[in-house]
Amino acid sequence: MDLADATLDEIRSALAPAVAANAAFDGWNARAVDAAADAAGVDRDVAHLAFSGGPLAMIDAWFAHVDAAMRARFTPEQLAAMKIRERITALVEARLDLVAAHRDALGRALAILAMPQNVARAARLGWRAADAMWRAAGDTATDYNHYTKRAILAGVYGATVTVFLNDESEGHADTSAFLARRIEGIMRFEKTKAQFLVRAAHRPSLSRFIGRLRYPVV
Repeated sequence: MDLADATLDEIRSALAPAVAANAAFDGWNARAVDAAADAAGVDRDVAHLAFSGGPLAMIDAWFAHVDAAMRARFTPEQLAAMKIRERITALVEARLDLVAAHRDALGRALAILAMPQNVARAARLGWRAADAMWRAAGDTATDYNHYTKRAILAGVYGATVTVFLNDESEGHADTSAFLARRIEGIMRFEKTKAQFLVRAAHRPSLSRFIGRLRYPVV
């Protein structure tokens, strides 16, 4: 991509993967931005302006890049052919594969996000990742299910990343097994919730009963 006339948003998006690659060695700081800018032929001052929010802006941009790259891994037809648990599993595993080459950078990023002053930003980024996965999986819920699904998946993804960062097993087999157990837990929860809602819908309602006394059906 020619960045000569690019906007700051475009520059930030284009440099994000290289900044992450450099952050593994230099940390999430100006040196990582300088190296990425030099490699892309972007003026350093312009690059720093694109990442004026500091380390959090760099991390945010990289995570947004991962969101987009994850979606690009699959066609709608590929995901539609999978069961819902297979879709979520495939999407999480795609994210992990995308960051696998930069585990050190990811570890540094999570350490920054874990700082007390950054907890709110970390929560928003976790929510955004979960939302991206559910939307890619075809979820269209707009009621409270929209929120519960994302909250649960954000927790599962965060826990899985923690395992992933310390996983030295071949092919990250331990992470895959951990993820499979957590996804199974989500599916059991969704099944139990659906059964509860069906029972609740058929449960006698005092308010409906009173309403019928006042306005009997003719």
